[in-house]
Amino acid sequence: MLATAAESWPIIEKTFSEASDLLGYDLWHLCQHGPAEDLNQTTVTQPALLTASVALWRQWFVAGGKAPDYLAGHSLGEYSALVAAESLNFFDAIKLVRLRGELMQTAVPAGEGKMAAILGLEDDDVVAACAEAANGDVVAAVNFNAPGQVVIAGSAAAVERAIDACKARGARKAMPLPVSVPSHCALMKGAAEELATALDEVSFNDAVIPVVQNVTASVAQDSEALKSNLVKQLYSPVLWTDTIRELVANDVGIAVECGAGKVLAGLAKRIDRDLSVYGVEEPDALAKALEAFGQKG
Repeated sequence: MLATAAESWPIIEKTFSEASDLLGYDLWHLCQHGPAEDLNQTTVTQPALLTASVALWRQWFVAGGKAPDYLAGHSLGEYSALVAAESLNFFDAIKLVRLRGELMQTAVPAGEGKMAAILGLEDDDVVAACAEAANGDVVAAVNFNAPGQVVIAGSAAAVERAIDACKARGARKAMPLPVSVPSHCALMKGAAEELATALDEVSFNDAVIPVVQNVTASVAQDSEALKSNLVKQLYSPVLWTDTIRELVANDVGIAVECGAGKVLAGLAKRIDRDLSVYGVEEPDALAKALEAFGQKG
C-alpha cells in the first residue's frame, strides 16, 4: 500500500512513522511486507487505512493543492475526514481507531457475525428482505454504497436467511464477505457505549471544513454533533449514496479520494455520473487531480 507514492513523497513514510511511534510497532513495514494475517487484523487494518488517508491528505497540500469545500469519509474514513477538518488530531484518531477495532472484534464472538454484499436489488427490497429474515435475530442493511449495491450485517444465521430472501426478491448476486465483524448493526451497540466513553476523553474541535457524516448524510461542523454521530456510526447504516447526493446538492462537481485504491471513486460514478472523482495515490494521478482543481503540482 502506497509503495509507489513513498518513492516520490517523503511525507508518506513520515506519517507512518508518527503512527508507528504511537502504536509501538512498525506500521509501514507491516503494510509493505506483512505477514498478511497480522495486517488483516482489524486492530491493525483500521490504523493503517487511517494513516494512509492522512498521509495522502498531507501530500495534497505539499503538492500545492487547495482546501476542499466539504469532506466525507466512508465508515472508518470518517475519522480521516475529521482529522482533515481539524476536529480531531491525528494521534487521538490513531488511538481511537485502534480501540474501535478492538471493541468491534470483541463485541461479537468469532463466527457468530456475518456481512454480505447484495447486488442488483433496490434498497427498499434489501431492507424488507432483512426484516423478513430476522426471526428475532439481528440482520440489517448497513452500507448503502450505491444504487444496487448494499451490504447487510448481523448474526450469521440471520444473514444467511437474508441472503436467500434477497435472491428470492431478484438480487443479481448475494455473497458473504470475508469478515467476521458485523459492522454498523445493532450487535455493535455495546462496543459503541465503550467507544463513547473513550471519545469523551478526547478533545474535539468544531470542524474548519464542513463534514458530511455517515449517519445523517448531512453537513455538520459542531464538535458535539460530530462526536455523537461517531458513536451512532458504529451501530447505524453508512448512508453513502445519500452522502454523495448531499455533496452534489451543495454544488460539488469535483472530488478527490485520499486513500489506497479507487473504491469510492467507482461508487461515486454509480451514484452520480456527473461527479468527477480523482485518486491521488501516485504522482501521475495527483498531477491530474491538481490540474482538475486548477492547481499545478
